[in-house]
Amino acid sequence: LCRATTNNKVREQVLLELSFVNSDLQILKEELEGLNISVEVYQNAEETFSIPLVPLGLKETKDVDFTVPLKDFILEHYSQDSSEYEDEIADLMDLRQACRTPSRDEAGIEMLISYFLQLGYVENRFFPPTRHIGVLFTWYDSFTGVPVCQQNLLLEKASVLFNIGALYTQIGTRCNRQTQAGLENAAEAFQKAAGVLSYLKETFTHTPSYDMSPAMLNVLVKMMLAQARECVFEQIGLSGIRNEFFTLVKMTQEVAKVGEVYMLVNTAMNQEPVKENIPYSWSKLAQIKSDHYKALAHYFTATILCDHELQPGDDEDEQEKALSQLYDYVPEGLMVLAVLKDKVQRKQLGKAHLHKAIVYHEEALRVCGLCKKLRNIEVLQEVLTAAHKRSLLKYAQQETEDDFLSLIQAPDILSKTEHKIETIAPQFSKVKVKDFFHKLGPLTVFSAKQRWTAPRTICLHHEAGELGFSLKGGSPVQVYCLDPACSAASAGLKEGDYIVSVGGMDCKWLGVSEVLEKLKSVAKQPMELEVISCQDTAASLHSKSATYSMGMQKTYSLICLAMDEDKMDQTKKAPLKLPFLSWGTKNRQKAASTLCLPLAVAGSSQIKKKLSPFTLFNTESSLY
Repeated sequence: LCRATTNNKVREQVLLELSFVNSDLQILKEELEGLNISVEVYQNAEETFSIPLVPLGLKETKDVDFTVPLKDFILEHYSQDSSEYEDEIADLMDLRQACRTPSRDEAGIEMLISYFLQLGYVENRFFPPTRHIGVLFTWYDSFTGVPVCQQNLLLEKASVLFNIGALYTQIGTRCNRQTQAGLENAAEAFQKAAGVLSYLKETFTHTPSYDMSPAMLNVLVKMMLAQARECVFEQIGLSGIRNEFFTLVKMTQEVAKVGEVYMLVNTAMNQEPVKENIPYSWSKLAQIKSDHYKALAHYFTATILCDHELQPGDDEDEQEKALSQLYDYVPEGLMVLAVLKDKVQRKQLGKAHLHKAIVYHEEALRVCGLCKKLRNIEVLQEVLTAAHKRSLLKYAQQETEDDFLSLIQAPDILSKTEHKIETIAPQFSKVKVKDFFHKLGPLTVFSAKQRWTAPRTICLHHEAGELGFSLKGGSPVQVYCLDPACSAASAGLKEGDYIVSVGGMDCKWLGVSEVLEKLKSVAKQPMELEVISCQDTAASLHSKSATYSMGMQKTYSLICLAMDEDKMDQTKKAPLKLPFLSWGTKNRQKAASTLCLPLAVAGSSQIKKKLSPFTLFNTESSLY
């Protein structure tokens, strides 16, 4: 109405109404952010004196009913009685429903991975590359709540992967950080979360959701590795930090590393396009942690200089070497060995480091006060305040009347670590799952990409003990070296036919020796075989999708399905692909239809390719 009207009065009234609607939407968005991105959620319930860690919220989804689309596909594509697969479809839907609220432990992770692997089977069984089967998936952005609706199973797989990573972060934040085992588990959980999110970024490169965009995932991976680094540092100092020269040098470099990685996380969070969507409290917490740990590095350095004078029995060369590793430069007019030997210079440089530590502590407290969510986290305020007071007390102990003569600026601390923190790649192979639709037959043959004739019944008569053909292959077996003059050929058996049933008994999973044994067991009695003939596989099509949410920013997704141009008939035009999100009645009816078989491409050769749940991950067709 605002765009269509030419009446200024009407336009003003409409703009006023729209402003109220927009205001309400902003309030709802802020409330949703408060629920989904609060750093207080999922923290360990026991009292602790540690800075909170950041968990990811799980992506929400709507119910999906697989029943009608899968039953239709089984009937039309596999020519089987779909009512025999009602239990399998129900098991799939039950597993999906359970994955919406997984337990925050290894059992929850295993369940999500099981569903993810099951989707690999479902994709190969029921989702042909040439059309949609009418299943609509809806997932909500973890940060903004903006829904994305598509008929592409890759959206489902990517969202489940994101939730696996998010669940690992929640497990990490729930660990008890007052014990060695708890800190080890927390660090490992964050490394695994980073591994899953990194795998998601590399596998699904054009996701239609802000939280799964490559830029956002890159930031999330950095944040999880930084939190793992923080847990490792806490683990080193859990038993206490001895006030000893070389121990303090080591701790100084370790804590400087923590401050450095959080500085990089904060920088990444403030880059476009992530800046507009990253939670404000997260970027501020990263800045606070960077300042806090940098302050600790300067405090430890000051302690080294102020509390440890060079004694006659000390190794000067070792101490000089250790202290030199903390700096990339020393203030003008100072030498490291001279500082170690000169009490006045040691004290001046130590106070300079204390002053810098206080500045960083005050900045951390100031930034914390700017964010409402962080300001209300008591333990965060307590940790920052206690560290600030400790530095102030240390500085007061060193203060003398000639302080105004000290003009030394403390140099930055070089970071160094003995603990390597890397992503831990997801180990999907450790979770064993059985294909729910195992009865359909081996996936290498009975997949959505393959097309066959309807099952044909062949009445087989033994001729002088001979079958008139040989068998080859694995499961199912194929007819080989067929004698054109035999009775089986006359009954309609063809070279290359797959035998799916012998005497009414399913044999799709039987090998050559087992099928031959069944054929010989009937001696000279006539026997009925059911066979199918594999047709040419339809060529894949390019598919593009753009999703636009009204009133929100645009989100584009590109699903690139591999197109084997060498095998495409040059004279045949690829049919138009329906959009994943269809608004018109006509398009909706087309998208819901499951009665359209993909066309066979004349002249293309039969493609034999071993399939697995990860087939699409290893080709360009997985780019999503």
